[in-house]
Amino acid sequence: METYIKITQFLLSLSLLIVLHELGHFIPAKLFKTRVEKFYLFFDYKFSIFKKKIGDTVYGIGWIPLGGYVKISGMIDESMDKEQMAQPPQPWEFRSKPAWQRLIIMLGGVTVNFILGIFIYIMMFNAWGNDFVAPQDVKEGFSVTDLFKDLGFKDGDKIVKVNNEIPVNVLDINKHLFLREVNNIEVSHVDGNSEIIELPEDIGLQMWQTGNMDPFNPRIHAILDSVIAESPAELVGLQKGDVVTAVNDQEVLFWNEFTEVVKNNPKGKEIKVTVDREGRTESFLIVPNDEQKLGVYPKGYTEDVIAITHKDYSFGESIVPGFSKAYWTLKDYMGQFKYVFTKKGATQLGGFITIGSIFPSKWNWQAFWSITALLSIMLGFMNLLPIPALDGGHVVFTLFEIISGRKPSDKFLEYAQITGFIILISLLLFANGNDIYKWLTGQF
Repeated sequence: METYIKITQFLLSLSLLIVLHELGHFIPAKLFKTRVEKFYLFFDYKFSIFKKKIGDTVYGIGWIPLGGYVKISGMIDESMDKEQMAQPPQPWEFRSKPAWQRLIIMLGGVTVNFILGIFIYIMMFNAWGNDFVAPQDVKEGFSVTDLFKDLGFKDGDKIVKVNNEIPVNVLDINKHLFLREVNNIEVSHVDGNSEIIELPEDIGLQMWQTGNMDPFNPRIHAILDSVIAESPAELVGLQKGDVVTAVNDQEVLFWNEFTEVVKNNPKGKEIKVTVDREGRTESFLIVPNDEQKLGVYPKGYTEDVIAITHKDYSFGESIVPGFSKAYWTLKDYMGQFKYVFTKKGATQLGGFITIGSIFPSKWNWQAFWSITALLSIMLGFMNLLPIPALDGGHVVFTLFEIISGRKPSDKFLEYAQITGFIILISLLLFANGNDIYKWLTGQF
């Protein structure tokens, strides 16, 4: 059932994005009296699930859920209608329109994507408000990975400022380190001393290469929330609610201290775990599994370690944070795009299974709209890439025509379209091939 819920959310989100994107092309085409022959949700190779002709346009739903399209008369697109292009240009055709009109038609889809993302974020702020954690509200400080300990950070550090400014939501620190330009962080150490630590320019790349994607995590107490069935911990008798007080007779208070001792324990050697169980002290000898884990999960964030602040917004108050959220979503996505061209990035490239997996397993409208807004902005950016067969490729050729006064030949545009189509199909096959490999190897 959970899988069906994910698939339903994915298809609903995808359908909404495709229809609105194609409307972005359709509406200006109609305004400029350009004939639109087809308007399709999904692709209709060989047959359609549904189709109906109204005026000059056939509206339909295809059976291949890989996208959608509008077929505009006199335009070299994925249909590769060479017969039509061999005929003399007609007044209602795309190729007969002035370059500025063709440019507006081609930019219509991505424009709608960006507007939709902004609109969704505005409405989300209005409907659900915003939760954030102020720096002083991470009461036990952060646990820090080795990469950042080498820079001078310590377990228990409280983040005071980032780039000399107080962060609105201090829990965004990992994302900002990876995607944005963070030059320095001011911290307050456990001993009460404050320090401004300068960061290397390539800190995001170092995080990516070493796998330190979450270098700062709020410290939580070592309280067991769940014990996996048949795990080493369950087999010796550890239970939900146990409070870990020592490991190998070394006193621990926080979860990161507990996991650090377990991780560094010699493989195959027993670990002595001492817990407080309803006021009684009990000890257990456990041999970790092959992955050096015991099979336990901690109790999540509670009010004694993190205080969450909630802020509600009227519709008018939602506009500025909605625009800001859309802007930073786009900027952050562009920031992570550079990692795609690394060896590791290529292996992380995902297709439809990856996208579908980000939807929650239980229906959640807030999560649904948040993911849809993100996908809308991603779709807008991807379509602007200067690759023939994408909107961005058509935009580049049209801008060249406007600037130079020379229109590329139809034959050149045909070859460019074929080249772009091959590139896109190759990327699609590669990304979805990665998904299939991860699925077969149990990585999903």
